[in-house]
Formats: sequence, C-alpha cells, structure tokens
Amino acid sequence: MSGVAVAEVPRESAAVPRRRREGLWWVRVRARVAAVAVVLAGLALPVAAATPAAADPGTFAYVANANSDNVSVIDTGTNTVTATVPVGSVPFGVAVNPAGTFAYVANRNSNDVSVIDTATNTVTATVPVGTAPFGVAVNPAGTFAYVTNRSSNTVSVIDTATNTVAATVPAGTLPTGVAVNPAGTFAYVTNPGANTVSVIDTGTNTVTATVPVGLVPVGVAVNPAGTFAYVTNQGGNDVSVIDTATNTVAATVPVGTNPQGVAVNPAGTFAYVTNFGSGSVSVIDTGTNTVTATVPVGTNPQGVAVNPAGTFAYVTNFGSGSVSVIDTGTNTVAATVPVGTGPFGVAVAVVPASTAACPAGSVITGGGFELTGPAPSNLTSKPVNDTWQVSLTNPTTQDITATPYAVCADNTP
Repeated sequence: MSGVAVAEVPRESAAVPRRRREGLWWVRVRARVAAVAVVLAGLALPVAAATPAAADPGTFAYVANANSDNVSVIDTGTNTVTATVPVGSVPFGVAVNPAGTFAYVANRNSNDVSVIDTATNTVTATVPVGTAPFGVAVNPAGTFAYVTNRSSNTVSVIDTATNTVAATVPAGTLPTGVAVNPAGTFAYVTNPGANTVSVIDTGTNTVTATVPVGLVPVGVAVNPAGTFAYVTNQGGNDVSVIDTATNTVAATVPVGTNPQGVAVNPAGTFAYVTNFGSGSVSVIDTGTNTVTATVPVGTNPQGVAVNPAGTFAYVTNFGSGSVSVIDTGTNTVAATVPVGTGPFGVAVAVVPASTAACPAGSVITGGGFELTGPAPSNLTSKPVNDTWQVSLTNPTTQDITATPYAVCADNTP
C-alpha cells in the first residue's frame, strides 16, 4: 500500500520588485499563498471565466483520510497541509503517476477511484471499479493504474488516458496491496484471505504465478532494481522477501506487531515497515534482511512512502490523525503533521510547474508566481487572510504568462 498548493506566509507587507529582462517586464512575488480557494475568497472579479494555473512546483505528500473522505496535500518543504481535496467515501489507497500530474485515490465504500489533478487539487474524474477498492499503484509509464477490489477478488486496470477500466483481472481472496515493478511488466497483489501474492503479467493482464507468503499479507513494495518484493504479513508479524526471478520467498524478516505498509527507498538499501500494533516503523537493511532500527511514531501507523530523494519517510498514523516525518539519515521523527481523520494511504511525488496564458485585458490574481510580459499598468500586493494576494491588469495587446500559480480572468468585452 503503499505528492497542490503552497505554504502560508506571515501577515506583513512587502514591496514587489520589478525589473526588465530582455525587453520584458518580469515581476516576481516572493511570497506564497496557502491555496487557490483562499486567494480567491472575497475577490469580486469581473469575469466571464477563470482558469487556474498550476500550484507551486515541488515535492508533495498525498494522504488519504479514510474517516473524513478527503485527501490532505502536504508541502514537504514546510511540512504543512496546503490543500484538502474532497474525494469518495472512505478513501484508502493513493498513488501518483510518475509525471506528478495526477493522483489516484481508491474509495472503499463508493467503489470508485477519484482522479485528482495535482495542478489544481481538484477531482477531474471518478472511475467506477470493483467492490471495496483498497490499494492502487500506477505503472512507470503512467499509462495504467492497478486497483485491488477486496470484495470482488479482482484487480481493475484503469487506462489513465481515458479514465476507464480496460481490464479486470481475477486475483486471490481479499486482494489488498498492489505494487508494480520498475519495468512495468508485473504487478504484485497481496491476498490476505489466501496468504498469497498474485503476480500479474501486465502485458496480458493474467496471473502468471501465485506465491505463498506469511499469515495475512497486506502491504507490498518492489525494490528499484525489481529483484525483490517485500510483503508485510499482518498476522505473522514479519515480512516475506520474494525473489522476483523465481517467485519464491528468499527470506522472512521479523518486525513489529501487525505490520501494514511497506516502502523501499530509491537506493534500494532500506525498507520501511509500519507496525500498526506497535506504534513504530521497522527499518530493514535489505542487504542483510535484518531490522537495523525501530522508530517510534504515532498511534496505529498504517501507510508509508519515501520521498524521491530518499531523505524522508512519511508515515500515516491512523489513530493519531497525523503524519510522522522520519529523517532517514538519523531514523528519528523530524516533524509531525496534523491531517484528516483516519489517515491511511500515502504517496509522495514531485509536482511540476506549469503556466497560464493571460490574454490582453485580463485580470490576473493569485500569488507565488512569476509574470512575464509587457509592463503592467498597475500592481498591488497585500495579505488576505494571512496569505498573499496579487492583482494586476494587463492593459496591452500582448499576452502575459503567469507561472506557476495564478488565475487569469478574461475581462474583455
């Protein structure tokens, strides 16, 4: 089982610098806003239509809150929640595509998957799947999302280009966790009702192997080399290490009580396992398959994800309503971030910047963005609800580009 907005800034005034570069006026606002919704609150814009641009680029953690039916978006640079996205009923699993442009959330009680546009932090599609979807994983190409349906004993394969189910694959009993190998050729699905892992050939969408593991397997992760899959066995308090070349268990590693989630760092040197019953995270040295550290976290840790740099692990604490941020260099908790109720799955991703073209005569509002174009006729910057607001008018016949966070509202007749 197994990362949009920007952070708040203090309420204070600041000048907005302007300078000319290569014949164009560049305006950089050196403050950042908390969310598009906050920036727009209280603004009376004479608009016919408004198109939001992308949020500030960076690394974000997406947390599915099972008991509050939403997703918390954490800016990992500040360890603050910068957006909360309503999704379906009882969201469990979450995964982000490799491009960082969409997050996929499995909603257990509404039997669907919410597709979140990470640029706007809004749900742009809802995909019906099987009964009681639980885990979700996206292949490295970003073309398919694999969703485990616990009550249907199947895996739904979503074509991400059309947001439709392209195939339904029978799996074992109560399929729960899912992970795709780095080559994108196989998906590994845990079946806690059968104590097995189903290996799905993604080229044919058929199960080509079934691997017996420990008691009540739930979480699964594949190392970056694709050579080993790590499976948490909730009932056995251990982790099965599957050799993917032979589809056999090569090692069994004792961990804490009721292990749930598992994630492997980008270097493939450590696996992080959440122990729901112990309130801790076991750090497994993958070279020796031994636990080298145990990190106390919040109550009932569930999901875990490691950032792309491998420097921090993010752990959802289901019973605490928080996320523990573990410094992987010291194996200590560096921060605790309050999120929604019953945080479950978590995914971390780099969200890219994008731009919004603002036509001549348009009104541009927002914050934390750079403007490129002719010198604007007016420019104001002021704090609104503890966040920065920028408003200007493009009076010329040329376009101004706002990047990465703004709203361009057409003010032309």
